[in-house]
Amino acid sequence: MRGLARREFCLVLLRRMADLRPDLVADALPRLGATRAEAHAAHTRWQALHHAPRAPRGLALRTAVLGPPEELEDRRFGDLDVQVRRWPLPLWPHAWWEVVSGPGGSVLHEHLARAPGSPVPPARAGDLRVWEHVLDDVVRVPGARSVDPGVVTRWEVHLAGGERAVFVWGLLQRVDQPAMRRAPT
Repeated sequence: MRGLARREFCLVLLRRMADLRPDLVADALPRLGATRAEAHAAHTRWQALHHAPRAPRGLALRTAVLGPPEELEDRRFGDLDVQVRRWPLPLWPHAWWEVVSGPGGSVLHEHLARAPGSPVPPARAGDLRVWEHVLDDVVRVPGARSVDPGVVTRWEVHLAGGERAVFVWGLLQRVDQPAMRRAPT
C-alpha cells in the first residue's frame, strides 16, 4: 500500500497508545526512526484509507499494508469459520499483530498477541509488565476478570487484588492500583 507498511502501521497503533502513555510513545518513535510528524502522517493516511471509496476494505486493507501474514490458522467458533492471521511488527518483537477475520474478509477482531518463543515471562499478580504483556497473558492470571470498556481499541482486566490492567490494541499500557480505603470514622 503506497505510503504505509509495517513501520507505519506501528505508528498508527502508537496514536491510540499515546492517549494513555505519551511517555512510552515518545520513547518508541526514535526506535522506529520516526518523528511525531511522520506518526501523524501515517495516522492520517490510515484514516484516509478507511474513508476512501476505492481503498481495500477489511482484511484486504490489512494485507495490503502488512503484506502476507507470517502465520495463518483456520478456526471454528460455534458454527462460524474464521481465520487468524499474524504478522511480526518491528516495534514489539515479543508480540505479533493478530487479525481474526470472518467470511468475506470482514475483520472481527484485531490486537497485539504473544509471539511464538517470546522471552517475556508469564504474567502474575503483582508482576505485570507494561508494553510487554498482552491481554491474553493477563486474563490467565488467577482471579482475573476481563472487562470491555466499550472502546474498540481498549480493554481492561480487573485482578483479584483490586488492580486494573488497561490495554490498548491488546498491549498492557498501565496497571492502576486499588484506591486506598478510608478507615471508618
